[in-house]
Amino acid sequence: MALADRPVVPEEWVLRIDAVLGVLPRCAQEAAWTGTRWRVGGATVAHVFGGEDQVFRITFRGEPDEVAAFEHMGHPYFRSGWGGNVIGVVLDEGAGIDWEELAELLTDSYCLQAPARLAEQVTRPGG
Repeated sequence: MALADRPVVPEEWVLRIDAVLGVLPRCAQEAAWTGTRWRVGGATVAHVFGGEDQVFRITFRGEPDEVAAFEHMGHPYFRSGWGGNVIGVVLDEGAGIDWEELAELLTDSYCLQAPARLAEQVTRPGG
């Protein structure tokens, strides 16, 4: 689903993100108010969408120290204006997307949002 003034996220990107999150315990993909989101229970793990500025972004959850780091790193990383632990990445195909790094960040986000009994079942990339 996309609003008239927002671009639709490329299906290839949704499939790549779902390949990471869709295999995690009880993590489900669903249409969001714009774009696509993944949730575990009632908690959002990640949300990918096209903005009114025609730029694609993905938001997810991070540990407090990661939030501070992302806030200071600058483009393509950012801290969301809502939620104390919401961070994100601008997705720019022209500049290249580091899908491996994104998979790690999304897996960490899942582990933060999922109940402990589900998070304990996950092997984190690089860990």
